[in-house]
Amino acid sequence: MTTHRSGSEASRGQPARVSVRKVRRTDLERIVAIDTKVTGIAKDDYWHAIFHRYGRGNRPERHFLVAEFAGQVVGFVIGEVRDWEFGEPPCGWVFAIDVQPEHRLHGVASVLLRALCDAMRRSGVRKLRTILARDDMLILSFFRSQGMRTGPFVPLEMDLDD
Repeated sequence: MTTHRSGSEASRGQPARVSVRKVRRTDLERIVAIDTKVTGIAKDDYWHAIFHRYGRGNRPERHFLVAEFAGQVVGFVIGEVRDWEFGEPPCGWVFAIDVQPEHRLHGVASVLLRALCDAMRRSGVRKLRTILARDDMLILSFFRSQGMRTGPFVPLEMDLDD
């Protein structure tokens, strides 16, 4: 477990209060609850599958971390190292980050992202990427506040229904 100060606490010189550690099976109920509260959609099967893929075993390229405050999981981040996708050297991808709404604006997501970046650096990558909906201003503002900028790729998609 790593203990980090949230940004607001660190600037005030207060003791660290947010701890970041690897996810445990017993965290799934809290993770599902946070996601359900934020998205309005209960996805228990999805989160159990994600736990099996990213939270189990010792795969250094996969990271599923949780933030604890006062002994309770209040947020999570998931990412992995992908090799040579889109012709690019290995880099880290963030594909999920969320914080219980009552704990937002206290630096929890920043602490989680820093911990993920540290893990990615230990995995040997020097670039972090993500994809998000262009109209999701909350998460877009968060990533920009962390130093992320528009990358060199353009997302394309098409409907497969005829």
